[in-house]
Amino acid sequence: MNIGIVCYPTFGGSGVVATELGIALSKKGHQVHFMTYKRPARLTPFMENVFYHEVSTYEYPLFEYKPYETALASKMVDVVLHENLDILHVHYAIPHAAVAYMAQQILKSRGKFIPIVTTLHGTDITLVGNDPAFSPVVEFSINFSNGVTAVSNHLREATFDSFNITNEIEVIYNFIDFERFNKIDKNHFKMAISPNGEKIIAHTSNFRKVKRVQDVIMAFAKIHKEIPSKLLLIGDGPERNNLEQLCRTIGLCDHIRFLGKQNAVEELLAVADLFIIPSENESFGLAALEAMACGVPVISSNAGGLPELNLDGKTGYTLDVGDVDGMAEKGIYILKDEATHTQFSEAAYAHAKTFDIKNILPKYEAYYEKVIEKMLASA
Repeated sequence: MNIGIVCYPTFGGSGVVATELGIALSKKGHQVHFMTYKRPARLTPFMENVFYHEVSTYEYPLFEYKPYETALASKMVDVVLHENLDILHVHYAIPHAAVAYMAQQILKSRGKFIPIVTTLHGTDITLVGNDPAFSPVVEFSINFSNGVTAVSNHLREATFDSFNITNEIEVIYNFIDFERFNKIDKNHFKMAISPNGEKIIAHTSNFRKVKRVQDVIMAFAKIHKEIPSKLLLIGDGPERNNLEQLCRTIGLCDHIRFLGKQNAVEELLAVADLFIIPSENESFGLAALEAMACGVPVISSNAGGLPELNLDGKTGYTLDVGDVDGMAEKGIYILKDEATHTQFSEAAYAHAKTFDIKNILPKYEAYYEKVIEKMLASA
């Protein structure tokens, strides 16, 4: 198949999933065309069967903001026509699904019929989509997509609860590439971080308020009192300054490292002993899955799709949002005994294997074929 993929080219979950999916499809012989305003973070300059089409926008005196959506629609039309695409897969409802519908109508006027698959990732439904300024467009885009997938059962149900949806929504979970994420030997790296054998606790996010990174720090402070440990905060975002100030206030700057955005996050997770993700809402929890694939037990909130991924009492623990004391208590329980930690680590890895891209990729391929056949039958 010739597949077009539209996504945000960022370190966020939707962009990472879209990019990794495209790369995996290319390895199976499909031609994959990415369309976005800059090269996706995990897309290297040259890969066989992978093509990147940059969406360029220009300043116009009439417009206060660059008309990205219009430029993206034009790019979709151009790539579909000249690369003879079979299907468009857009990640995130707005603006991508809405823009794809516009491109589809333009193409239809030129005699080209292209099906659209929209994947819902989370905040496009639970946060942005619920804003009255956007909700009519989100609802329309979902209902007029030829296929719709969601990354968890929780997100599927939240979509039906939030909008008047007449379309079917297929649940296809996020995935992990075990050729990249695994428990590799990085003892030399671990020694540099914890020279005295301290436990290493990690967190990865975009440092938005919804991620509640302050809870990670406060839970770490309680764990650190009982068990010598270090905290690695991977990522960046609007809350970073406040978080740095919190570290200074509680006097733990020597034990907390802000590492910023990282391409090789798997090398950091490989040395971690525990991962904490206390988000107010997570449609799936890709960061937690990446940790589990490296054999790292997870302490998470029980929000959104996290309980579908982090099995309470087996791969780690799920607690109520804001339960810092509980997160610290369960973290100490996992870390204080080597046999207990090994048990949770092995369970986390085993459960993560069920989300291996080798298991998930055929579901996307089958779904593409189903959507294409359905559209051909109705054309």
